[in-house]
Amino acid sequence: MKSGKNRADRDGTFAGNTPGRAIIDIGSNTVRMVIYGGTMRAPTILLNEKVTAKLGRDIASKGVLADEAIELAMRGLSRFALLLRDLKVDDVETVATAAVREASNGSKFIGKLRRLGFEPTIITGEEEACLGANGVMGAFPDARGTVADLGGGSLELVRLTDKGPRNAVSLPLGTLRLPDFRGKSRGGMRKAIEKALGKGAPKIEKGEPLYLVGGTLRTMAVYAMQEEGHPLSDPHGFELSPSDARRFLGKALANETVESLKQRDRISSMRAEKLPDASVLAEAMLSRFEPSRIIFSSWGLREGLLYSSLPDHSKSRDPLLAGVSVFAAQRGAPATLATRIASWTVDAAPSRKHGSEKLRMAATMLALASMQIEPNIRLPQAIDWALHKRWIAVSGKDRAMLAAAIAANGNVLALPDEVTSLANADALDEAICWGLAVRLARRLGAGSRRSLQESRLGIEGKTLTLRLAKSQGALFGFSTEKDMKLLAGRLGLDWTVEIVPDDGLRLKGSD
Repeated sequence: MKSGKNRADRDGTFAGNTPGRAIIDIGSNTVRMVIYGGTMRAPTILLNEKVTAKLGRDIASKGVLADEAIELAMRGLSRFALLLRDLKVDDVETVATAAVREASNGSKFIGKLRRLGFEPTIITGEEEACLGANGVMGAFPDARGTVADLGGGSLELVRLTDKGPRNAVSLPLGTLRLPDFRGKSRGGMRKAIEKALGKGAPKIEKGEPLYLVGGTLRTMAVYAMQEEGHPLSDPHGFELSPSDARRFLGKALANETVESLKQRDRISSMRAEKLPDASVLAEAMLSRFEPSRIIFSSWGLREGLLYSSLPDHSKSRDPLLAGVSVFAAQRGAPATLATRIASWTVDAAPSRKHGSEKLRMAATMLALASMQIEPNIRLPQAIDWALHKRWIAVSGKDRAMLAAAIAANGNVLALPDEVTSLANADALDEAICWGLAVRLARRLGAGSRRSLQESRLGIEGKTLTLRLAKSQGALFGFSTEKDMKLLAGRLGLDWTVEIVPDDGLRLKGSD
C-alpha cells in the first residue's frame, strides 16, 4: 500500500476524526496496526489492533520464523489490509524489526506481505533504536539521556543528546530471549544480563535520565503506580527515582508470580508472563547505568516514524497544545476563541510561579470544551480529561492544574483528593484563578468577539478592574458581578467596573 494524499470523501467513521495515517509494526512478539488521526504532532489513535503472533519465538534456537507464527501473523495482516482499504487509508508505512531481519526465511515472509499490498521495510537494530529515540523526543521535547526500548526480540539502547540520537545499538535481550539468562537465582540472572549490557551497550553517561519504552516496560509502570497508590492511570510520563524503581521493579516484583500478576487490573496475561524476567533486566540497567531518574514513555518506534516525517516547523510545535487544540475544537471550543479568551484574561490571571502560558492556554481550551458537556456529568468527565487522557509533555502537577482550572470555570473550588495530591496549594490556587477568569470572560458576553474587544480586565494596584465600552455596559449584569467578586476574592483584591466611552478600548486594526 503506497503512501498518498488523504481522500476527501471520508464518511465520519471515527466521529469527526479523519484517518490520516497508518503504521504496521511487525515485531518479534506482536504484529500491530495503529491508525492515526488529528494532528501528527500529537496524533489521535483511532484504531489500535494487534496479533500476538510471536514471530521471534524460534529465532534464538532455530533461526527461523515458525510456520504457525507466520500463519497467525498473515491472518491478522490480511484483516489489516482489508480494513485499510475499507477505511480508504492510503498513507501506510509497514516496518519489520528483529525477528524478520534475523530469520533465514524472513525474505519469504516479506514476499507474502507484498502480495497483500504492503510495502514493508526491514529496519536495522540501529534504525529501530533511533526511531524509538525520536518517539521519546517527540513526547518529551527537552529529553536528554538514555533511551531503552524493549521488544520481543531485542533491546535497543541509544543516547539522546543536543544533536539527537547517538551511539545506537541493538542487543539480543528482548522479552522472548530473557528466559535464556535464567540461572539458579534472580541475582545470577541479573549478573548475566549486566554482563551482556556491558559488552554491547553504548557509552552511557551516568547520572542522566533513563527513558523506558515498550509495552512490557509500560506494564511495569502500571504495576509501580498501583503499588504506590498513584492517582493517575496513564503510565506515559510516569517517573520513578532510582530508589523507588529498585523498590517497585525489583523487590516488589520479585515477590510476584505470573499468576498473581494476572489477577491485577490492567496487566494482561501476555505481559504478566514477561514481567518477572523484564524486572530483572530493569534491575540490571539500574545497576549498570545509574540513572538520575526513570521516565516511562508510551511514544516509541511508531510515534518516532510519525515525528521523523514531520517538517521542522511541525516538530517545533508544542505537543500539548497541538493535541488539546484538536480535541477541544471537536468539542465546540476552537483555538481562535480560546486564544481570544486567554488574551483577555492574561493581565488578571497570567501564568505565574507554577504554570506556563502553554499550560494556561491548554486549560482555557479544555475549560471551554467542558461547557459542551451536560451539567450533571460535566465536572467528573472534564476532570477525567485533565487527569487521565494521554496528553503529551505534561507532568502530574500540570494535570492537576488543568483539572483545577476546569473546575473553577464551573465555579467548583473544592477539588477532589486525586487533584490535591498531585500539586501544592499555591499551584492549584494559580490554576483556579485561570479558571475563574475564563468563567468571567465567557459569561460576560457569551464569548462573543465584540464583548472581548470592547472590554478590558486587569489589575491596578490592589484592585481588579473591568472596563467596558459604553455600548456594552449592559453586559455587566448580576451573574457577571458574582464572577468579578469570585475572581477578585481569590486574588485577594478589591474590584471595580468602569464604563468608558465607545472606541476608547478598541485595538488598532481590530474588526
